[in-house]
Amino acid sequence: MAKKDFYDILGVDRKASAEEIKKAYRKMAIKYHPDKNPDDQEAEAKFKEAAEAYEVLSNPEKRQRYDQFGHAGVGGAAGGRGGFGGGMNMEDIFEQFGDIFGGAFGGGFGGFGGGGRGGKRVFKGSNLRVRVKLNLEEIANGVEKKLRIKRQVPADGVSFKTCPTCNGSGQTFRVTNTILGQMRTSSSCPTCNGLGQTIDKKPSDADEYGMVRKEETVSIKIPAGVVDGMQLKMSGKGNAGPMGGVNGDLIVVIEEQEHEELKRDGNNLHYDLYISFPDAVLGSKVDIPTVNGKARIKVDPGTQSGRILRLRNKGLPSIEGYGTGDILVHVNVWTPKNISNDQKKIFEEMQKDPNFQPQPGRGEKSFFDKVKEMFS
Repeated sequence: MAKKDFYDILGVDRKASAEEIKKAYRKMAIKYHPDKNPDDQEAEAKFKEAAEAYEVLSNPEKRQRYDQFGHAGVGGAAGGRGGFGGGMNMEDIFEQFGDIFGGAFGGGFGGFGGGGRGGKRVFKGSNLRVRVKLNLEEIANGVEKKLRIKRQVPADGVSFKTCPTCNGSGQTFRVTNTILGQMRTSSSCPTCNGLGQTIDKKPSDADEYGMVRKEETVSIKIPAGVVDGMQLKMSGKGNAGPMGGVNGDLIVVIEEQEHEELKRDGNNLHYDLYISFPDAVLGSKVDIPTVNGKARIKVDPGTQSGRILRLRNKGLPSIEGYGTGDILVHVNVWTPKNISNDQKKIFEEMQKDPNFQPQPGRGEKSFFDKVKEMFS
């Protein structure tokens, strides 16, 4: 049986924006959520199917591969822990996408880890997201940052008691007499919303779940080689789940600060070096900025404008551990715009000298050769 198109599953156009895809997924997730469709296998299948489609289409890289190669480009499934299509259960979906549901299930918390299908619900706290600015030196060497965050935690003095309606099971049961005999059905407890507990004592500053917002300091080690927009996850450092629930995660988004002189291109860095005409003719030694200081390079006599010098292993490390990039120095011969009469006479004499006429030989590389060499 052919696998359904992910865009058709969510009911969006192939040119849909990220926000349109998110809204479409949220609509389907709420419609087929297991708490609204208890013991409905068809709804559960559609719920997983929508999550699989969203996992791919919400990721720019996976979406690009899917648009180009179809299901084969994403391994036939959404990836992750076995793919949503068969190997990933409801708990995995709630853990990854719980915050999509917002307040639709669980009063603004991340979701449920047990979902009202034969046991108590477990609230999952929502994820928190912070941005961390890093300069090139921090990116090159890795850094430990201390972040001050405000997260929801259980209030001091809050206590809970077993729900009197369901006796802590989180479920209520009903027996119905039918022509085939008695039929026993279960549903989420209306008193505790399936948690099995209710609040016994609650401080005045706590919310309906006994939670308060508290500022904490979190230390995070950021590895070398991260890139702008990369997201690092600190498991369990998000909002706490109430009544013994599961903590959400802290998502750290990397924001790279632009360097004044060095321009980043992957793991390589580019630097524009301007030298005078005499230095180009006679040669010189110049200092080049690096992420950790400076490096001295030699400019050979007769260096042409546009030449690219390579400082190997002076760039940024690969976050995967596959070596270090280079610094590519682009040489530009500076032509003065204003000269004196004496200087003008000198250059007029040079114009007559054949030695100063352009004579590119086979050893001189074209612009395209230089570009090819730069990326080799």
